[in-house]
Amino acid sequence: MFIWEDPIQLYQKLGVWEKSHRLTLAVYELTLSFPKEELFGITSQLRRSAASVGLNIVEGNARGSTKEYIRFLIMARASCQEAHYLIFLSRDLNYVKPEKANQILSQIEEIGRMLNALISALKPKIKNG
Repeated sequence: MFIWEDPIQLYQKLGVWEKSHRLTLAVYELTLSFPKEELFGITSQLRRSAASVGLNIVEGNARGSTKEYIRFLIMARASCQEAHYLIFLSRDLNYVKPEKANQILSQIEEIGRMLNALISALKPKIKNG
């Protein structure tokens, strides 16, 4: 049994998924200007961590149990932290202007807060612990 009535598309109605999708698009655009020698380093890792936030929300939503959904939301939150550090690092390496980095860091922090709120709201719904 799925958590949602229509798990295939309902995740798109979640504000946290929408924001994570916009974050992924912003990260892809941002990393277009990164040095070519970072293509398989920071560029790749940052893109993967940003995309992983939304991917984990989608996969958790489709798992069919609240406990599994929470597990994937926690993984999404960890990916947020990874992306946060990589933006911070990219700023310090002068790959990103400080104002742009701060804008994306704020997005990531907002997504993290939203994930925390969703996790907190779902925890009471777990049956048998």
